[in-house]
Amino acid sequence: MKILTYLFNLFLPLIGGLIISIIISPHIDYNTLILPSLAPPKNLFPTIWSLLYLFMGCSYLLLNVCNQLTIIEKKIYYLQLFINYMWSIIFFLWKLRLLAIFWIVFLDFIVLYMLIRFYQKNKLATYLNIPYLLWIIFATYLTISIYFLNL
Repeated sequence: MKILTYLFNLFLPLIGGLIISIIISPHIDYNTLILPSLAPPKNLFPTIWSLLYLFMGCSYLLLNVCNQLTIIEKKIYYLQLFINYMWSIIFFLWKLRLLAIFWIVFLDFIVLYMLIRFYQKNKLATYLNIPYLLWIIFATYLTISIYFLNL
């Protein structure tokens, strides 16, 4: 039974990301937007997010296997996943780009707080999420830039 829990911990972020990508896929207008000069090509996003989601799952699994999760870390982890998934819906499905700016800045702070909490428990779990934090900070730049370039 523990193996199912561990598999759930590991793959939940990836499965959630896949579900969200299926929902928003017909509505992605990335190539029709005016993009900032540092914007990566659209086909890079699935690979990057797959890796980031696996790193997230690994970090949570590591904390869980080592019995280092409190209810606070669990809530923060699932909250940031929800906020992460909802950003795609806000930005691509609903096209509420200004709201998406505030949403992703909120995500930045929640993930930073999560990393601080993880660092107190397990440094490797934190290090696995540093690429995620850097990517969402970059995504914040993209979100803000796209909003203002497409007014």
